[in-house]
Amino acid sequence: MLTIEYYLSVVSPWSYLGHRRLCDIAREHSAEIQYLPIDSSILFAKTGGLALKDRSSQRKSYRMQELRRWRSRLELELNLEPQFFPTDANLASCVIIGAIEKGHNVTELVYELMRAVWVREEDVSETSVVTGAIERSGGSVEDLLAAASHCAVPEVIVKNSEQAISKGVFGVPSYVVGDEVFWGQDRLEFLDAFLSDQHG
Repeated sequence: MLTIEYYLSVVSPWSYLGHRRLCDIAREHSAEIQYLPIDSSILFAKTGGLALKDRSSQRKSYRMQELRRWRSRLELELNLEPQFFPTDANLASCVIIGAIEKGHNVTELVYELMRAVWVREEDVSETSVVTGAIERSGGSVEDLLAAASHCAVPEVIVKNSEQAISKGVFGVPSYVVGDEVFWGQDRLEFLDAFLSDQHG
């Protein structure tokens, strides 16, 4: 079975826009998704990227144009400037990692955490917001919050970030299969084609 390494951040609109399509592609090709939440600040510091606040006005303006275009094309709900963005994604990432370590399927959990930011305009640094996302995904709040509080979980975020850098990743979302890196939800078509070729 092929594995797609999925480097993501729940506070990335691009991760949100691509999430469902990635899941569909993986299902079509019987591929496994390895969910790898990362810290974008670590990634940017090592690969020359800039946080949104530090980018030029031209880049910020173009980002908004692209978000509008993709929102329309994909017919997805998306607040372009949600009330709680940017915000700290560590709690959400720890819940995802803790759930994975407990053997849970996190597909819906990741999606609900993303929707909390980009649709519901909630602050995912707040435990109450993360609790709501867990409930909507069908998970056990008590179990997943306990798993997220494990002392080693934050270290996994750093490990994931360093692994991403070692694989040539410099932004999220990135999808990696073997040595092939696909950066951005607008490259999912290429990922789909690549997986098709592997079956050939």
